[in-house]
Amino acid sequence: MRALVAGKIGEPSDVLRLESRPVPAPEARQALVRVKATPIHASDLHVLRGRYGFTPRFPAVGGNMECVGWVEALGPDCAGLRIGERVVVVAVPAVPGPEVAGTWQEYLVADPWRLVPIPDGLSDSSACQLAVNPLTALLLVTRELDVQPGEWLLQTAAGSTVGRLIIALSRHLGIRTINVVRRRDAVDEIKALGGDEVICTQDEDLLQRVAEIAGPGGVRKAVDCVAGVVGAQVSQALAPGGEVVVYGALSTHRQTDPAALTIPLSARSLIYETKAVRGFWLNRWFGTASPEQVLRALSEVRGLVTDDVLAIPEGQPFPLERFTEAVALAEAPAHGTKPLFVFEDVR
Repeated sequence: MRALVAGKIGEPSDVLRLESRPVPAPEARQALVRVKATPIHASDLHVLRGRYGFTPRFPAVGGNMECVGWVEALGPDCAGLRIGERVVVVAVPAVPGPEVAGTWQEYLVADPWRLVPIPDGLSDSSACQLAVNPLTALLLVTRELDVQPGEWLLQTAAGSTVGRLIIALSRHLGIRTINVVRRRDAVDEIKALGGDEVICTQDEDLLQRVAEIAGPGGVRKAVDCVAGVVGAQVSQALAPGGEVVVYGALSTHRQTDPAALTIPLSARSLIYETKAVRGFWLNRWFGTASPEQVLRALSEVRGLVTDDVLAIPEGQPFPLERFTEAVALAEAPAHGTKPLFVFEDVR
């Protein structure tokens, strides 16, 4: 089978190589999946650069998140699945926990609790992006912060994939959103998606606008994936007792020095207004949630997508041989579409 393999830490376009590898055999309570499509996430590339929350053992097959395919074979005692069934594989490594197989290859083995059957009406493009971003949005809004109908939810990077999903989910649940963007030309787009209020940091003061929008009651819940100065402002803008969950650091996207990945928080705001700032990382959630909790959350996400509550834009397909182009698109500014590795002739 073909596999896209990194021999060492480095820039993905430099260290990735297309290799031929044996098809793996499923062990007890495992399934062999024939991969049809798998996305290229920015986090996949940061793993290869050595600047993510875990480092695989090299040489390593790329892709550490999700894919869609068919069950090709079942190992002994692997119940609940059938050969030929179309499934999403959630390949997010649990932290702490064992590594799982990379998705940028034609076959992989996975535990049954990482496989979610997919209805025929869902395209391969949507299915292979089902787990990571929609699941993150669901967990942030309903589990991490438990935002209730009628409450305000403040979020940064509202135009990102997760940001758009949070807007859609919030509208479905009756939650009001205040959405932070950095470009004036993004404001109308976010409002068209259903964002209740939009703050543009290009020409607006975040703290002042939050106070004007939310009034005396203020905002008590926020999610942030920018970090840096903007993340600090979000914390400061919250009402006393408020909480912000940080799940990314887009402001330091190209930063390679770990010491520079910071949020300059106001100690007075934290202490005297008893605010909380904490992190969320999907990998660690997989390391602490039970298999039953994982499958329940994934089933909920599947229902939201198939019921058109959450929309996943179609990705742009690439064969493995064009990985240099695909990697470049994944990090191109405002690229708009998610690049996908698609396997047409699987052997």
